Parts: sequence; structure tokens; C-alpha cells
Amino acid sequence: MKTELLAGLTTFVTMAYVLATIPNMLEAGGYDKHVTLTVMIVLVIITSCAMALYTNRPFALAPGLGSVGIVASMIANEGIPASVAAGVIFWSGILFVIISFLGLRDAVLRVIPMSLKHAVSAGIGLFIALLGAKNCGLIIANADKNNLAFGDLTSPAVIVALIGFIILLIMKVRNVPGGMIITIILTTIIGIPFGVTELPTSIVALPANIGTQFMKVDFIGALNFAYIPFLIALFVPDFFSTFGTVLGVGAKAGYLDEEGNLPGIDKCFKVDAVATSFGALFGMPSMTTYLESSAGVEAGGKTGLTVVFTSLFFALSLLFAPLALIIPSAATSPVLIFIGINMLSAMKNIKFEDMTESVPAFMCIAFTIFANNIANGICVALPAYLILKLAGGRAKEVKSVMYILVAICMLYFYSII
Repeated sequence: MKTELLAGLTTFVTMAYVLATIPNMLEAGGYDKHVTLTVMIVLVIITSCAMALYTNRPFALAPGLGSVGIVASMIANEGIPASVAAGVIFWSGILFVIISFLGLRDAVLRVIPMSLKHAVSAGIGLFIALLGAKNCGLIIANADKNNLAFGDLTSPAVIVALIGFIILLIMKVRNVPGGMIITIILTTIIGIPFGVTELPTSIVALPANIGTQFMKVDFIGALNFAYIPFLIALFVPDFFSTFGTVLGVGAKAGYLDEEGNLPGIDKCFKVDAVATSFGALFGMPSMTTYLESSAGVEAGGKTGLTVVFTSLFFALSLLFAPLALIIPSAATSPVLIFIGINMLSAMKNIKFEDMTESVPAFMCIAFTIFANNIANGICVALPAYLILKLAGGRAKEVKSVMYILVAICMLYFYSII
């Protein structure tokens, strides 16, 4: 019990940065920070406990940063209503549910080229890093030159964010446990004399009324063909990150069998899938298994009891919402930038010596940034992949379903035109 308790606390401390990061990210999309924080904590508790009770694995769930970035961009940059964005999240979860409950995950894994899976991860990493840089004003859109550029490097928010980033680098290189949340706390404190952090009028407060955000979902509007790329952009990272996370954390916990498979992985997928659709009813981006769960495993957590304790710590944080809400974007930006940098490690698995693999991967990553969303990056990469494989006489490497995905991408571009 003691070991599981400490492991649960370790997982909580490691992933507690979501308390500040996600409400700040979604605020850009018009979400209420206090309501978003309460909804997120409730969903973390419900979904993590569901994972614990159904699978007995120490895997905690929370909104995926990649999907949060996509949703924030859909609303803030693309002008898509929040209710429609919630609908897209819901249908991506339903797609995940169907595939998970029918046992079709192996078929899907074979369809998407491995190089593009890694490219999607890297592209989302750059997107999150850019989002962090923009949130604190380090990078701005320069209307005169029609490009991105440095903001006011002397502004208090930028200075505080840079100090926070230096602190985070020191924390990481020294392997300080809970380095991210410690950095956020220290940066928030540093922001007080700079006028970046506004102190709360109270420390303890009742949770917000989450009913104001419940069922604000446009299920029919989300089925508009123009939103299918966003559906793909939400589904693919969630599906593959979950697959990689449960295998990676499972390996550390000693769960894998002799063939490197995780017994009961379907159960993990089912919980993850249902969690995404359930979270969408509250407008919350894709709930997914967090890699930070590995911290709890390294601390000795072996069973679902670990994340039950993690959930209890998140429940306690509900009462201290004012403290979480004072955390400025300048304090969470360093974390976003660092997470984005880490996600670029996926690029090392791309076969750069093979043009038919590297060019589509590069296009996926580049156009995620150039065209300002992950969906565009994917929809540019898939046709490029198909054309290069066919031109190179390697049609056998293309799965039949890929033709359907490319057709969807072409229809998407037609809708834009």
C-alpha cells in the first residue's frame, strides 16, 4: 500500500503540470479556465479509476496535449465553433471505440506508414512548442513582414518565460523528480514582482459548475466533410500514442510477454477510446493514456491502485483551483516548448535515406507549422506518400485503405477551394 501510494503521488507530481497547462491552452479557444480545470480534474479521476478497475494497470489518463493544441487551433485559428470541435472529438472517440471493440487495431496500424506515424508525433511537437512560444509573446505574427518573428524580448512575460525555461533545463539535466511542476511553481512566483502573476483573492474555492459545459456538442455539424482531416488529426495521434505508451510503460512494469506483447492491451484501448468520447460530452479534447505514468512505475507502482491514489491527489487539487488558475501562460510556456522539443525525437526513426518515406514525413511536419494545423500536414503528406510509392514502382507497399484516405484528403482540399 505504501509503495502504491508513493507511486501514485509520483505520477501525480509528474503530470500535475496539466493543471496549469491545459486550461491556459484552451482559454485561447474561448474556454472558461475555472470550468475547464474542474472538468479536466473530474475526467482525470473518472477515466483513470476506470483504467485501474478494468485493467488493473497503473496507467493514468488526461487530455492529450497534442489534441488540446489541435482543438485550441480549430477554435481560435480556424474559427470553428467549440460545439463543432467537441463533436469532432466525440466522433474521433467513436471511431476509436469501434476499432478497439472490433479488434481492428492491427489493421489500422498496418495502414498508416511508420514514417508518417513518427512525423505526426514530431509535427505535433513543433506545434506545441510554437504554441508555447506564442502564448508568452516570445514569437508573434508580424503583419508587416507577413511572417512569424520575435516579439518584444523585453516584455515581462517573455523575460519570465525565459527564466522559467532555464530553470526547467536545469531541472531536467539534474533529473529532479517533478521538475516540470516545480518549474511552473517557481516561474509563477518569479512572475509576481514582474506583474505577470496576479495573486488570488482566496486559496480555497469550490469547484466550478461543470454543467455549463456539458453536452455543448454539435454532433451533426461535426460530420461536415470539411472536418474529416481534423478527425484524422485527433484520431491518429491518440491511437498511436496510446499504443506506444501502454507498451512502453508496460515494459518498464514487466508486463510484456516473451513476444513483446502486452496481455490485455485491448482493455487499455477500450478504456482510452470510451474516455475520449465521454470527455467530448464536456468539450474536453481527447483523453489519453499519459506517458508520465512511467514515473509511477519506476517508483514501484505495479497495479491499478497506483492511479487510484493519483486520482485522489487530483481530487484534492479541486479545492485549490484558485492557486492553479493564477498560473500565467508565461509559466506554462517553458513546459510546452520543452515537451515539443522532446516529441521531435520521433524523427530519428524516419528513414531519411528513403525518399518515398522521408519526403512525405518532412511535408507532414513542415506543413503542420506552415499551414498552421496538424490536419493540413497529414492531408499533404498522405497523397505525397502515395504518389512517391507509385512513381517508384513500389505500389505493393501501399495498403488498399490508403487510397481511401488519400481520396478523403483530396475531397478536403476541394472543399477548401
